Amino acid sequence: MQSLTSAIEAALNTADPRAKCFATRDVARRWRRDELAWQFDVTMPDHPARPEAPELLPPTQMPRRGKFGSARAQIALWHSLAHIEFVAIDLALDMAGRFGAEMGEEFVADFLYVAADEAMHFALLDRKLRSMGSHYGALPAHGGLWEAAHTTRHDVTARLAIVPMVLEARGLDVTPATLERVKAAGDDNGVKILTRILDDEIRHVGFGTKHFLRCAAKQGKPPESLWKTLVQRYFKGSVKPPFNDSARLAAGLSREFYAEVAL
Repeated sequence: MQSLTSAIEAALNTADPRAKCFATRDVARRWRRDELAWQFDVTMPDHPARPEAPELLPPTQMPRRGKFGSARAQIALWHSLAHIEFVAIDLALDMAGRFGAEMGEEFVADFLYVAADEAMHFALLDRKLRSMGSHYGALPAHGGLWEAAHTTRHDVTARLAIVPMVLEARGLDVTPATLERVKAAGDDNGVKILTRILDDEIRHVGFGTKHFLRCAAKQGKPPESLWKTLVQRYFKGSVKPPFNDSARLAAGLSREFYAEVAL
């Protein structure tokens, strides 16, 4: 029987986007069916495989999208969302494979569930791009999204604090405004996609918060102050309003965590 980490590593090292989606869903499916051995005999790669396109650029070099009403700006929006979801597949896979032995089976199950969701989100967004005459890889993309994972590769508590509870939580904040723009443009299909992603991301942030709280309890530290310490240490950006307080609270992330660190 193949080991859990061997299957996860194979998915992480799959560069082609569609093949990565299939590999990720297959790992999650085989885990649910007890077809993977609980063995952590393979080390996760520091950097997962990437396709030749899109070109990855520093945030300061990313071209501006322009006004949302233009076809070019709309394609740029959907492309940026597709890239976020593509990297999110690897973030969830790495979480399960890198920290699963330490954190246990529920942790692995939660983050393989997240990985399968992200693969589905990417597939929806790539299909959306193709319906608009484009595809993933047609435009440059943000090159820094994996940095938070690499920086926190030694510490599961820090990884949980930064990836689900800062980066994914930010998605909860910005998606409603994007939804309104897409709705105003009369894009019903886009509205359905974003609504599905928002609903799923609340659950994903909830998984991260749940396991972070368990880490804090194990360390005997107040979770809010521990989170703030880790954010200050490992997150290079700032935690900025506006916040989607209702979505964050639904994910277990109360204002006690982030109000004082918001800039």
